[in-house]
Amino acid sequence: MTTATGHGAVQPSLGGLVYLLDLEQVDALVFRGPPPNDVKRQVFGGQVIAQSLMAASRTVEAGRAVHSLHSYFLLSGDPTLPIVFLVERVRDGRSYTTRKVVARQNGRDIFILTASFHVSEEGVEHRPPSPIGQVPHAEDLEPTRFQPGFLHPIDMRPVPAGAAPGTTGRPVRHVWARADSALPEDPIIHTGSVAYASDLTMLVTALVPHALVAGSPDVMMASLDHSMWFHRPFRGDEWLLHETESPIAHGGRALTRGEIYDQAGHLVASIAQEGVLRRRRSS
Repeated sequence: MTTATGHGAVQPSLGGLVYLLDLEQVDALVFRGPPPNDVKRQVFGGQVIAQSLMAASRTVEAGRAVHSLHSYFLLSGDPTLPIVFLVERVRDGRSYTTRKVVARQNGRDIFILTASFHVSEEGVEHRPPSPIGQVPHAEDLEPTRFQPGFLHPIDMRPVPAGAAPGTTGRPVRHVWARADSALPEDPIIHTGSVAYASDLTMLVTALVPHALVAGSPDVMMASLDHSMWFHRPFRGDEWLLHETESPIAHGGRALTRGEIYDQAGHLVASIAQEGVLRRRRSS
């Protein structure tokens, strides 16, 4: 079993991923995450996804990597306070391990996550065509910050509209992303970094056909649920291409789906997310 080192051992930096993902182990199944030390109005969804995954992973025996997670956002979190993560051992099987995590602040549950872990094994293989090579590489693009007021430890390089492969009419975006500094040689941290980044690339895709901008006063967006499937190993501090689409928005909600590719064209992870999407009413 791996153990947390305690976040006091890591020097915090503004939004530093290693700082955020280095949970303090309070008890065998209880962890505490540090506050982000920045100016967010609420806890960023990717942070609580990644920290919950880290808590679950720290209770799983070595040799088992996460292959899927499913989560729900219940309440907004306070970015000035640490979050406590309560882990439940749901199942420890011969090939699969299941954990449930409840994230709590001030006695209130703000987020729940279930994650499944799997031993490495051989099997049949197939994969979809890759967009790698059909879009400009990250090094040829400018970095950006998607949401004003949120300072993220992720280097994001969106592919301009018109520079991506043709689509079937659904809103599609391509964004390169990686941690903005080198990460430790710990696969769990690399997985956590991509879980963090995944919440940056999803719901904004639903804005594309409506000429709306994330963070603008006339848009209300919030994640409702978030699921990920991890297919093969990757490094979170190397460029990964996020391809996202939004097949539908209706009734104040939008659905988005995504795939993440490494630079060799391997599909390394898949994502699905539903969120609140509303136009704010003028006062």
